[in-house]
Amino acid sequence: MSEQIERIKCLIIGSGPAGYTAAIYAARADLKPVVYTGLEPGGQLTTTTEVDNFPGYPEGVDGPTMMVHLQQQAERFGTDVRIGMITSVELSDEVGGIHKAVVDNTTTIEAETVIISTGATAKYLGLPSEQRLRGGGVSACAVCDGFFYKGQDVAIVGGGDTAAEEATYLANICNKVTMLVRRDEMRASKAMQHRVTATKNIDLRYNSEVDEVLGDMVVEGLRIKNNVTGETDEIAITGLFIAIGHTPNTAIFKGQLDMDDTGYIITEGKSTKTNKPGVFASGDVQDKEYRQAVTAAGTGCMAALDAERYLQTIETEVTTQ
Repeated sequence: MSEQIERIKCLIIGSGPAGYTAAIYAARADLKPVVYTGLEPGGQLTTTTEVDNFPGYPEGVDGPTMMVHLQQQAERFGTDVRIGMITSVELSDEVGGIHKAVVDNTTTIEAETVIISTGATAKYLGLPSEQRLRGGGVSACAVCDGFFYKGQDVAIVGGGDTAAEEATYLANICNKVTMLVRRDEMRASKAMQHRVTATKNIDLRYNSEVDEVLGDMVVEGLRIKNNVTGETDEIAITGLFIAIGHTPNTAIFKGQLDMDDTGYIITEGKSTKTNKPGVFASGDVQDKEYRQAVTAAGTGCMAALDAERYLQTIETEVTTQ
């Protein structure tokens, strides 16, 4: 007996702020969206203990709770949230064409529109002590979590523009920022390098790597290794920020969607449209500049509106023929 393929109007891949916001808008537009959560339901925010900068939570909220609220809101309007991973796709080149997606290498879904909200994964150092203290003082987003370390001593790892920008951001609110650069020079632009070296409370250390993150339940210090001399020393800190880049979760779309040289999906102008008609991208998967929950949610809204308008255009063309 052959497999019966399910046909839907709107498939949303990913369940972070972008995916769930897209679902809320798509459901209210009667697109009957189906969300596949991916391997990490709720996205990066599920690893964040406190969210203080998302509108509507005057007392703040922990990341997992916020994602539960977004899911419940999406489901309230009829979104079908399913646990599962989209493992491959076949995206149509035709306007009005049907896109195919395979769930967990077994089930095929056909969709008139697809909203990609698979996000990006922060790169970490890979140390066991670092992974153990994620959410206990180890963070990959200074803008998100820096506020909690106001007036304290922190460290940041990285030598590019993002690391330099986050180091100066932290320097404005923290007592001292130790910046660890693995090489003997920074990769950041000259302007950003000058900004770092001109900031008095940034202790810039070249040829330096994290040897161990110290602390049992929360970060209490750092053992730093000089990768030229092999010498180590320890500093007392309460927060460690990793700024060595992100990897967009776009592997299954390569060869079908236009991407930049780092794998982020390219969208058209100020819209969420990709190079495939009826396929839209929102959130960190197409945004390497801001990477905030609120901006991801905004583009999720845009993607749903773009999908609704696309379907309206298709229906209008059919009825006028």
